[in-house]
Amino acid sequence: MSSEITEFIERDRLPVSALLALALAGFITILTEALPAGLLPEIGSSLSVSTASAGQLVTLYALGSLLAAIPLTVATQSLRRRPLLLTAVSGFIVANTVTALSGDYLLTLAARFLAGVSAGLLWALIAGYAARMVQPSLKGRAISLAMVGTPLALSVGIPLGTFISGIIGWRSCFMAISALSLLLILWIAVSVPDFAAQPAAKRLPLSGVLRLPGVRSVLAATLIFVLAHNILYTYIAPFLQAVRMADRISTVLLVFGVASLLGIWLVGITIDRWLRSGALLSTLLFALAMVLLQWGGGSPAVIYSAVVLWGLAFGGAPSLFQTALAKTADDSTDVAQSMLVTAWNIAIAGGGAAGAAILTGFGPGLFAPTLLALLALTWGTIWRAKRHGFRA
Repeated sequence: MSSEITEFIERDRLPVSALLALALAGFITILTEALPAGLLPEIGSSLSVSTASAGQLVTLYALGSLLAAIPLTVATQSLRRRPLLLTAVSGFIVANTVTALSGDYLLTLAARFLAGVSAGLLWALIAGYAARMVQPSLKGRAISLAMVGTPLALSVGIPLGTFISGIIGWRSCFMAISALSLLLILWIAVSVPDFAAQPAAKRLPLSGVLRLPGVRSVLAATLIFVLAHNILYTYIAPFLQAVRMADRISTVLLVFGVASLLGIWLVGITIDRWLRSGALLSTLLFALAMVLLQWGGGSPAVIYSAVVLWGLAFGGAPSLFQTALAKTADDSTDVAQSMLVTAWNIAIAGGGAAGAAILTGFGPGLFAPTLLALLALTWGTIWRAKRHGFRA
């Protein structure tokens, strides 16, 4: 009887150490991706290229992730999960070490592309891995904990990394990320369980996964929501200029990051019971934030309140969308998550392009109406998916 009780308790408990290892993997991924953006002049000078050319380090990373996520995930379905996870993390060690040591621009670009490839595979694995470690009723909480590294990297890791690079140099920062990745490999080997490859009989082709009821709804909602977010996030500077707060960009982004952490915590404790409600509420909070930003009078108090709502809405969004997809795709979670990674990267690129077109053609005043239209479309997509995708 005691063994049965112990088994029940273990089944009802989150494997915190293993999930935090996955969270650190996400932290390293975001840090590797975004850290160069704040160091472009230094990197360009060191590699004897322009700042614009140094900016292609960010582009190559995104391109690698975009191109690799789906084909790599499909191609590796026959492999055991932990060795595959370790391989993805090892890719960051190689890529960041080469980035730190290379004096050649083209070699550094190749290293950044490799980092992006590793990221595409890693993001496709994390949610499914977290979901497999717990019973179905805890999937949402497990995925939320595994995803906590993302807002931590955005709100703490990148500003801290940028600051430290001014002291020890940008190359030393990338070596430090490699060292952190090496520690992560040891952590994974000790704490993260291994899982068998998906049985061949249960593997669906890419088109089959896409046809699963609800998968397309979750992917569509993710794409539209993240597109709206990235239009605002990428062009927050001209938006704040319009309300005479251009000198407070760092503070605004810090408030956004802290609110995002709170958002992911709130979603984490409610997601397994109220996933659909959480997705609808996040969309509404984001819409309310846009109304306040555009028509709230422009006072600092209103702007910061709007940024808090925006952070709360976005912080838990990755967990909400990934959990919805994990529960919808079931045995095909990894392949479905690779589609989500691709949709997410398309939304990032699309946000930059769409925001530039709006800013150039119409000015920042059209941001809010555009984002509200996108959020209304997101809300409608989630609302209609009450049978499959975002189940009631």
